Amino acid sequence: MPAEVASRHALDLGRYRELLGSLTPMRVEGCVAQVVGLIAEVEGIPGRLGEMCSIASANGAPIEAEIVGFRGERTLVMPLGELRGVQAGSLVESTGGLLTVPAGEAVLGRVLDGMGRPIDGRGPVLAARRQPRTGASPHVLQRSTITEPLTTGVRAIDGLLTCGLGQRIGIFAGSGVGKSTVLAMIARHASTDVNVIALIGERGREVREFIERDLGEEGLARSVVVVSTSDEPAPLRLNAAWVATTIAEEFRALGRNVTLMMDSVTRFAMAQREIGLSLGEPPATKGYTPSVFAQLSRLLERAGTGADGSITAFYTVLVEADDLTEPVTDTVRGTLDGHIVLSRALAAQNHYPAIDVLQSVSRVMPAVTSPEHRANAGRMRELMARFERSRDLVQIGAYQQGSDAALDEAIALVPGIEAFLRQSPAEYDGLDDTIEKLRDAVNAYAPEAVG
Repeated sequence: MPAEVASRHALDLGRYRELLGSLTPMRVEGCVAQVVGLIAEVEGIPGRLGEMCSIASANGAPIEAEIVGFRGERTLVMPLGELRGVQAGSLVESTGGLLTVPAGEAVLGRVLDGMGRPIDGRGPVLAARRQPRTGASPHVLQRSTITEPLTTGVRAIDGLLTCGLGQRIGIFAGSGVGKSTVLAMIARHASTDVNVIALIGERGREVREFIERDLGEEGLARSVVVVSTSDEPAPLRLNAAWVATTIAEEFRALGRNVTLMMDSVTRFAMAQREIGLSLGEPPATKGYTPSVFAQLSRLLERAGTGADGSITAFYTVLVEADDLTEPVTDTVRGTLDGHIVLSRALAAQNHYPAIDVLQSVSRVMPAVTSPEHRANAGRMRELMARFERSRDLVQIGAYQQGSDAALDEAIALVPGIEAFLRQSPAEYDGLDDTIEKLRDAVNAYAPEAVG
């Protein structure tokens, strides 16, 4: 038998051995005693936290659920689906195992739901192995340092907010300012091996548009998309974020450089708030329960560098009322390694991507850029800040040219700077081209030409 065929059969058998190992030889059954909000109270199942159950439904299809707590003699389970058809006394059967998700090369190009099941009509995912959804962040001393830049293809990011392989970045914006478009540009052009894209709480209409129009066939071929729309139950939306992170971790363990994109982490926090309130947690800050902030930290810390590969993560944050100090926004910004702020004012001027460079920062940029690149990026920031301070005077004609040489320079260079920062979704520049255009944009001023 050729070695390559033998290897393929070994992988197939390995998958079946793993499935057999996950089976429970004894059936553990109980029944639903009470349903309150999102929680079903079950009698007769002495399970463990995180264990999966199946609830019989009068509608026919069983409902998968996860054990999330205990109350006296009863076990609290969180259904990962609608509870229609469930009644007091409905049969509950424990599977005896934790939730696992498919991982490895077999998931590339696939679209999965919040449970890790395929929804793209292309049949089952024949993965060689499945990973438990519950993972942990890499040991602090096993994380490699960030030394290599990541090319996103977006000039404003690569030039002024340069990211590194293994960095975690937040994209902060209100609704309708262009977060999804920026993510799609990064997904198509990022200099990584694999994309894992989690669409959490998205509108159902936007999912197919993002996959077909924004991502495209080429982008999807090296991507895994995990989807949980806004109409799905909170546990499923929450689970989708963990599933996507687990898939990304498996690629990192294989030595790959992964881009993990999650839109949005705010909806993850809202789903956890719903669950926390159902479990009886007291609301702490603006209705968010303490578990929201604990879960956010666990989720965000699982990305980053590992011993071999890396996960460069972009988390979008839906800023409520454009308030950058609201609890989720403030917590995420303080946890991540940088933040990119999208401005509604720039979007209103048809300036896309609407990145407010002066409010954004990449904390690892000094470690992955040359001194010349940093100097040119700093100079562009200074020119933009100088112009912003006097924008009103210039626009109403109250500024007399020649009164301030530094402002004259900024006014002369602003058109070139704006041309550098504006970019259509179809445009792409490599990192070297971006650095060259950045240098040209800040060194194009000729004082003798003024007046």
